[in-house]
Amino acid sequence: MTTNKYTHRILHTVLGKVEYCSYGSGKPVLFFHGGHSNCHEDLFTRGYNLNKYQLIIPSRPGYGQTSFKNLESPERTADLFYALYSALNLKKVIIVGISAGGTSAISFASKYPKATSKLVLISAVSKRWMTSKDANYKKGSKLFHPKMEALSWAGFRLGFKLVPNLMTKTLFEELSTKKAETNFTEDEISTIKEMSFKQRSGHGFILDLEHDINPDVLEKVKCKTLIMHSENDNAVAPEMAHHANQHIEKSALKTYDNKWGHLLWVGEEASLCINDLMEFI
Repeated sequence: MTTNKYTHRILHTVLGKVEYCSYGSGKPVLFFHGGHSNCHEDLFTRGYNLNKYQLIIPSRPGYGQTSFKNLESPERTADLFYALYSALNLKKVIIVGISAGGTSAISFASKYPKATSKLVLISAVSKRWMTSKDANYKKGSKLFHPKMEALSWAGFRLGFKLVPNLMTKTLFEELSTKKAETNFTEDEISTIKEMSFKQRSGHGFILDLEHDINPDVLEKVKCKTLIMHSENDNAVAPEMAHHANQHIEKSALKTYDNKWGHLLWVGEEASLCINDLMEFI
């Protein structure tokens, strides 16, 4: 499906199949989306002027229709996205890594400096996220195993249809340390519901749980980098942001005391985050 501003395609590269969406025209921005997401996720595209930026959002390996065999690591994801970059004949791109997509975004900027103009890390993983000893690892590997994830997401969606406020509160507590928050606006509930209805885990989330990169990969990133992270992030510890800031030479760290923690693009404080991003790029 294609319009003058939106494209959804599947591209076959020498490394495998890549599903991607593209919005707008102008300076290219290449996204490495977060866990349970895919090329159709548009929450993090808020704030961009589509007359000035071309937003390119591929599904990462294991998500959507993108291949995942022999593409399990952050480095191989970077290679696959570079194959997409080359096929699209792009010039230097702004790289945006979100949540579990952070390690792959860092790998791209590190390995392909001539293709990267700037790097943005949003609530991003910058080293090993969880180990098999962690409770969230055990829970996630069961709930979102490829043989189980469809049933889990069907349950979440049914919950949003029947008790949207309760489901919003449940997800909020997974994402933010501000446990006392119980009041949600209609816009917040609608945004979280819409996001959840687009999500699936495929084989991708199980791969994300195993992703890791060495500090020397971060140290090879030489472009200007903006690291954005919430002090209240309950999904990806703020320590990840400080780790990236410590090892990426030309990085600046912005932290936020926002309501929604991990989801910087939700709630009243989202406009501040968007403004900081727009000023950087």
